[in-house]
Amino acid sequence: MQLLKVCALASLFNLTASQLYDSSNSITALTGSASIADDATVGNYYNYWLNSSPSSNRTTWDLTRSDRMAVTSPKTIPFLGQRAAATIEPSRSALVIIDMQNFFLHPKLSPHASGGRTAVTPTLNMIKAFRANGMKVLWTNWGLDNFDLVTIPPSFIDGFSNDSTTATSFGADMGTITDTNGTVIQVGRKLMRGSWNAQPWGDLYPAMVEGMAAGTDLYFNKNRLSGLWGAQTPLGLWLQENEITTLFFGGVNADQCVWGTLLDAYYKGFDVVYVDDVAATVSPFYATQMVRYNADLNGFFGNSTQIIDALS
Repeated sequence: MQLLKVCALASLFNLTASQLYDSSNSITALTGSASIADDATVGNYYNYWLNSSPSSNRTTWDLTRSDRMAVTSPKTIPFLGQRAAATIEPSRSALVIIDMQNFFLHPKLSPHASGGRTAVTPTLNMIKAFRANGMKVLWTNWGLDNFDLVTIPPSFIDGFSNDSTTATSFGADMGTITDTNGTVIQVGRKLMRGSWNAQPWGDLYPAMVEGMAAGTDLYFNKNRLSGLWGAQTPLGLWLQENEITTLFFGGVNADQCVWGTLLDAYYKGFDVVYVDDVAATVSPFYATQMVRYNADLNGFFGNSTQIIDALS
């Protein structure tokens, strides 16, 4: 019976039974060869980079996939790492801002996060440049619901607990703080959707509200360090549906949630750009060194000044 089903399927697509059992042959028979013989191109027809400077020690890559996807006004951006530059298609590129929330950045909640607070101004500059070029800004933050509280692993609960108990971890009422201007703030439940502590910090919050109202920005909740973990997430689904290919990353903490999301994006086939001065961490310096080193291996490593200049 199984053989009859295989033969019927083979007949439908004009394939031999052996081609159906051999997945590589069947894909080729149905769609044609996806490989590219051009020495200047790496990847395949569906996802590839084109080497724009094959004779140079530091390569410039064309990431537009212009052979199969429309281009508008491509921009060539210089980088700091082993890859000298990349040409991107703005309509398929986005800025991903990770966890720049009150919980992680407000001085009363995270007094040691001075690096993250310093990253706010270049982040705002990046946001303006991306919006000006029609490139989406994707706010990707911790934002749990009650179902997440039931399903989140114990290692996460302990990591975000004040005393290794559930009572002080995710969803716990964080009470009040008095801001520098004397305002008493209800901090809310720890990293729950809609709570004050889960909102973007400082000037980032009105920037986010402005962008959401204008349609230039989108907001995604996440329930793990990575905003792209597992088979699919809200962020991942939007990226897929909108055919985004190139992602610029910033936020906090650089070696944790930023790195986790960047790494999952790399695994899923996106072009990944680590923007050094819009990311920060409270971890020891060697954690930042790890991120910089591996981001350069996995994709592109740059800073906001170079990127903004290229976009303008």
